[in-house]
Parts: sequence; C-alpha cells; structure tokens
Amino acid sequence: MKMTKTQRRQRIQKRYRDTVLGSAAMPRMSIFRSNKEIYAQIINDETGVTLAAVSSRDKEFVEHSGTKIELAQKVGKSIGEKAVAAGISAIRFDRGGYLYHGRVKSLADGAREAGLNF
Repeated sequence: MKMTKTQRRQRIQKRYRDTVLGSAAMPRMSIFRSNKEIYAQIINDETGVTLAAVSSRDKEFVEHSGTKIELAQKVGKSIGEKAVAAGISAIRFDRGGYLYHGRVKSLADGAREAGLNF
C-alpha cells in the first residue's frame, strides 16, 4: 500500500517530535505550511502554552506582493521579533515533517536574522 504525501509527512513529524520537545528554557518553534499560507508558533510543551504565533494571514502581511518564499522570510522575522520581545533567545526548530528547503528554510533564516538561536 502506497502512502500519500500527507501520511508520509505525518509519519516523519511523529518520529521527529519524539526527539524535539520544547521547555521553558528552550521552547519549540513549530511550522505549518499550506499551499498558500505559512504559520509559525513558539510552544512550551511542558505547560502546553503557545508563547508567540505568527501567520502569513495576519493583517501586517495582507498587502504583501511577492513570492511565497519572501513572505515566509517576513513571517520568520516577525516571529523572531515577537520571541525576542518575550525574552526568548534560543529555540528548538520543529520543521513539522517538511523538508528544510524553500519556504521552511526561508522562515528559519528570517527568525535567525531577528535574533533567535537554533
């Protein structure tokens, strides 16, 4: 039986989540990527609390005209700035089962530019 793309990604995500857990000292930055949008959250897994969240659907990005990779870079910068403002400097990066390539890499680079370490 052949797996679909979604099933494959969920399998990778589950395996990856076993090793990457967020704590108060080092929260986890989780990525979700749809065909049109990209979302990022910084999560403390010990308490189950989302510390910061940004998506490409936020008002600040509505007027964006450019590629999805450029938009992901801006979302990464925004989540990085929110995290630094909340006193978070180091995170664990959870790519959500996606390849570290394209929009996911661009988001990570934007977060690093804003001052996050991972």
